[in-house]
Amino acid sequence: MFTPQRKTMAFGALLGTALLAAPVAAHAGAAPATIPATVPAAAHAAPAAPEAAAATGLDDPAKKEIAMQIVSSAENSSLDWKAQYKYIEDIGDERGYTAGIIGFCSGTGDMLDLVEYYTQVKPGNVLAKYLPALRKVNGSDSHAGLDPSFTKDWAKAAQDGEFKKAQDHERDRVYFNPSVKQGKSDGVGTLGQFMYYDAIVMHGDGTDSTSFRNIRKRALSKAKPPAQGGNETTWLNAFLDARVWAMKQEEAHSDTSRVDTAQRVFLKKGNLNLNAPLDWKVYGDSFHIG
Repeated sequence: MFTPQRKTMAFGALLGTALLAAPVAAHAGAAPATIPATVPAAAHAAPAAPEAAAATGLDDPAKKEIAMQIVSSAENSSLDWKAQYKYIEDIGDERGYTAGIIGFCSGTGDMLDLVEYYTQVKPGNVLAKYLPALRKVNGSDSHAGLDPSFTKDWAKAAQDGEFKKAQDHERDRVYFNPSVKQGKSDGVGTLGQFMYYDAIVMHGDGTDSTSFRNIRKRALSKAKPPAQGGNETTWLNAFLDARVWAMKQEEAHSDTSRVDTAQRVFLKKGNLNLNAPLDWKVYGDSFHIG
């Protein structure tokens, strides 16, 4: 079963490493007319003795590898995230082509940013000729100027080590580094930083109500992060409640198993350091990291 990434639309360039202090361009999504209350964080029982949060965090290479595998289990139904550099498909979610290790989309701006960066480090690459078309289709699901050869050329580019490095670079710049930075600022450990990362991958960090920053803002109405004197487990439950609410605002996101039978499982076990072994399910599929 292939379960592709679904991100909210972006209509501008995405951000560098700063988060919240320097706004990321929006993955714009329609805000609902009314905002229902989240499930109170207190409804989730905290584990009796959660681990102390790790001093390193998700940016530890071993933890980052785990994070990539867990995200890939949801995005690609596989732990083999390194096999996804060449992936490209229009999944019919009105975001054009979805591709690569993090689901860069031709309609959301991050694919354009990626190909622009790749062309900076390797001028004349096989994808450079598509830059005018990528600029025109940004913000839409159009393939104008991309078909019929873009998908073949993407797969060809994925054989180039520089293109793989470019995908890694943009993943870190736009998604991974900002989420880890915010997690550390909030005083959460490796698991919490992963929850932030998975949320920003799916929702982006724009100004719409379902963006990462507004998921976090919604959680703040129910609990406080450790950096503000709150309990870490209570805070993370509140964050997941807000994340589930955001996912349910759009049909493409409405299956919340990547939270319910994955992240929530780790949290209930008190595994705040995201230590292996890990067992979880996403969309009915079971996964294990030993």
